[in-house]
Amino acid sequence: TQIIYPEDAGLILLYTGIGPGSIVIEAGCGSGALSCILGNYVRPNGHVYSYDIRQKSLKRAKINVEQANLQDFISIQYGDILTDELSHVNVDSIVLDMPQPWKAIPRVKNYLKLSGTFVSFSPTIEQIKKTTESLKRNDFFEVNTYELIKRRMQVKENATRPEIRMIGHTGYLTFGRKIRNLKNPYREKKPKPNEFIDLEGMPLRS
Repeated sequence: TQIIYPEDAGLILLYTGIGPGSIVIEAGCGSGALSCILGNYVRPNGHVYSYDIRQKSLKRAKINVEQANLQDFISIQYGDILTDELSHVNVDSIVLDMPQPWKAIPRVKNYLKLSGTFVSFSPTIEQIKKTTESLKRNDFFEVNTYELIKRRMQVKENATRPEIRMIGHTGYLTFGRKIRNLKNPYREKKPKPNEFIDLEGMPLRS
């Protein structure tokens, strides 16, 4: 579990569409910081189910959720997303912050509703490569990875410039959307005349 900075959390909310009424699964709750952000946005009738396999993280996350008064919207539970059969169906979004997210994709895709969104937060290039390959194999579309870099400005008379010190890297965010009846959208060859791809469940974009 990595530290999720505000700019990364904001991109997660924007690209997944998490909002009031959303049902979200989070794996790798850590201190519960992102859990609280998600829980605040799914109110008043949504819920975040957050899992971790480390008792220390679970204990700290529960304390932070209670201090934020979000316990009605966030459930912090022990669970291994790689091996446990969870009872969730038609989930709106899945957020993974774990060492090997690509291994969880074949399982967690069954929890997502059609057009549901997936995002994983990873610190290394090797992780996002494997995650991207797994998403494409498992019928996800709009698979993209982003990195955000924030620079604070020093504003002084005749000396306005970026501050010298900055956080140069937080992590990479890999997104995907679940669809069905898709025939290899990543092929290089062009579709044949009158050949169509069924994007049922996907919002159309111009």
